[in-house]
Amino acid sequence: MITNLPNLLTLFRIVVIPLMVAAFFLDFPVANWLSFGLYAAACVTDYFDGWLARAWNQVSPLGRFLDPIADKLLIAAALLMLVARDHITGVAIIAAVIIMCREMLVSGLREFLAELRVGVPVSKLAKWKTTVQMLALGFLMVGKASPAAIPSEDIGLWGLWIAALLTVITGFDYLRAGLKHMTGKTA
Repeated sequence: MITNLPNLLTLFRIVVIPLMVAAFFLDFPVANWLSFGLYAAACVTDYFDGWLARAWNQVSPLGRFLDPIADKLLIAAALLMLVARDHITGVAIIAAVIIMCREMLVSGLREFLAELRVGVPVSKLAKWKTTVQMLALGFLMVGKASPAAIPSEDIGLWGLWIAALLTVITGFDYLRAGLKHMTGKTA
C-alpha cells in the first residue's frame, strides 16, 4: 500500500490545472477533448483521494488542507477558461460568477472558523453540488466537439444553472452556520 497516495492524488489535481488551461489553446476539437480528459482525470482523483484516505485511515492535516484548495482551483480555472474561450457566454456568466463567489465565501468562512477551531463538515447537498458542477463543466468543455446526438452545450448550461442554484443553497447553509460562531450565538 502506498502511504501517501491520497495526498499524491490531490497534488496531481493541482498539477493538472495548468496543463488543462494550456490545452484550451490548442486547435478545435483537440482543445475540447484534451482539456476535458485532463479535467475528467482531475475530477476522478477528487473522489478517490478522499475515499482512499478514509479507507486506509490516512486522513492527514495536509490532505484536509489541500483537498478543498485543489477543488476550488480546478473549478475556478475551468470556469475562467470556459468564459475566456466563449463556452460560457451571456447571462450564463452569472451562474459562473455565483459559483466563484460562493467558493471564495466558503473558503474565507472555513479559514475564519478554523481559527476558532470549528470544523465545517461538507453536507450531502454540497457533495451533490460538486458532482453537478463537475459534470456541467465537463459537458461545456467538450462543447461543439461532442457527437451531434449529445447536446453537450445545452446539458452543460442547464447543469451550470442547477449547480449555481445548489451553490446558493449550500453557501447560505454554510454562512448561516458560520454566522452563529461569528456572533457568538452558537446552538
